[in-house]
Amino acid sequence: AAEGVCVVPMGGAMNIARYAALLGPPGLGLRLVGLCDEREWPFYERGLDRAGAPRQGFFVCVADLEDELIRALGPARVEEIIGAEGDLRAWQTFVRQPAQHGRSMDGMLRRFLGTKKGRKIRYGRLLVEALEPARVPGPLDELLAAL
Repeated sequence: AAEGVCVVPMGGAMNIARYAALLGPPGLGLRLVGLCDEREWPFYERGLDRAGAPRQGFFVCVADLEDELIRALGPARVEEIIGAEGDLRAWQTFVRQPAQHGRSMDGMLRRFLGTKKGRKIRYGRLLVEALEPARVPGPLDELLAAL
């Protein structure tokens, strides 16, 4: 991260007020930046407000980061990456499950990425690495520009 900047991790919605008060302008005076899921944004807003920290520098993914990356790459490219990682058989088994019937391809891919411990982190890196610079999702691009 840039000097004097603290990147707030995703999933930190429940502790955002504490971290913002400790690390942000009210505390250590660091400029805070972060990326969060759409459903977490109200928690971030309240936490930042409680801490007296600005909302500027926080960017919201439409659903979540996985959704942003899948849309940027396209489902076919994500399936190629799954295959290259040796998870094609698990993916094919997953899409045949009755619970997946009627779900969009993007929705199934998002769900698949969250079905096994460590998969979101592993594929998050792989999906980001597969992105063309011109295809970086808006919230991620804005976060990186804010650093």
